[in-house]
Amino acid sequence: MQVLQEGQTIKHQQYGLGVVTASDPERTAIEFDDYGSKLFVTSLMTAELIGEAPANPVKPKRRRKSSATAKASKKAAAAASR
Repeated sequence: MQVLQEGQTIKHQQYGLGVVTASDPERTAIEFDDYGSKLFVTSLMTAELIGEAPANPVKPKRRRKSSATAKASKKAAAAASR
């Protein structure tokens, strides 16, 4: 597989539809709706190109992991409401 353009839509056999977030001769990063971001070795990756890259690619929003502080405050709130 070749270096892909940021914003191109691809179809991967295992992960389904995704959008290229970064690509160089060594690695390609793809954001999948159901599986999150995955990093592939560009030369070994097999995927079907679905669409061309948009003129102004939109970066997908990153999902945040909740912090330990946020988890602790949720537990405290749940315990207080009992």
